[in-house]
This record gives sequence, C-alpha cells and structure tokens, in this order.
Amino acid sequence: MSLKNKKIAIMATDGFEKSELFEPYNKLKEKGATVEIISNKNGEIKSWDDGNWGKSISVDKKLEDANEVDYNGLLLPGGVINPDILRRDDKALAFVHSFFESSKPVAAICHAPWLLISAKVILNRTVTSFESIKQDVMNAGANWVDKEVVVDNGLVTSRNPNDLPAFIAKFSEEINEGKHKNQVANA
Repeated sequence: MSLKNKKIAIMATDGFEKSELFEPYNKLKEKGATVEIISNKNGEIKSWDDGNWGKSISVDKKLEDANEVDYNGLLLPGGVINPDILRRDDKALAFVHSFFESSKPVAAICHAPWLLISAKVILNRTVTSFESIKQDVMNAGANWVDKEVVVDNGLVTSRNPNDLPAFIAKFSEEINEGKHKNQVANA
C-alpha cells in the first residue's frame, strides 16, 4: 500500500518506546510517506529501551512550529515517560485535538492513549491500550477492548510493540482513506 504524497507527523519526546517510534517511522517511509518528528524540544529526542536510554532521533519541528494542516495523519508512540510528559503540555494537547477537529487519522499505541484522554478526544470511542492504563481509558469514557488493533472512525489504537505490524497496516489504510467524517473532537 503506497503512501506516496502523504505526510505524517509523529509526536514524541524523550522517553518514547524505541520500537513504537522507529518501526512505524521506517515502515511509513518505505511506503513513500514523508514522516516528520514533532516534539516539545529541538535537537534530538532519546528512546527508552529496556530500562535505559536508547537510540536518538532528530526532531524536525517543535510543536509551536507544527500545524495539523500540513499533515495527513498523526502517530503517537508510547512508552511511559513520553506520553506522561506530553500530556502535561498544552501545545501537545492542542496539536492532538486539531487532528480530531479536522477529521484526520490518529494512531496511538501503548501508553499514548493518555494523550487522547488529556486532549479530551476519547469519550465514547472504542480503543485499546497497554493494559495498565485500561482503567484510565475507561474512566475517561471510552470502551476499552483487548485486541491487537482497534479502529474507530479514523482512530487507530494498539496495545504494545507486539501489535506493531497490525497497527502500522491499519494506520496506513486510514491515511489512504483520508478524512473520516465521524473522527471528531468530542469535547
């Protein structure tokens, strides 16, 4: 499935789960997409890999310089540190929210649904996540299910790195489908 002429934002900061950023980043680029790393800081951000700081990646744009209109979709990698930092950043939450306001595909894996909760876009959605935040997701008004990948009107969620092949495939499909009229900001 080609993603030629598609542009995807991956929003992350220090502490992202290595595989949950690098695997989608590489696969989406292989499919022809332009992929940009958006962060709350300039320079490089570091992954968290098996209990230690891991591989870094260069940031393409800071949040204040990024605009949803330039992208066909947004991918949110997990890890515990990464989404915990970003969910306290108003610019990050506004960036997430803007994709829902524009009905564009969003993909969140592992602990990244914390960002969906804080951006107030998860109410009444069917999603999955890492099991330890299941209660957080349900308390925010979402229907949590234990599946490899869940798609709800342009919102793609998965549980952990084992789900990456299905997660990337479904996100690619949603990107090719374009805007989803029922992908809305519900708060």
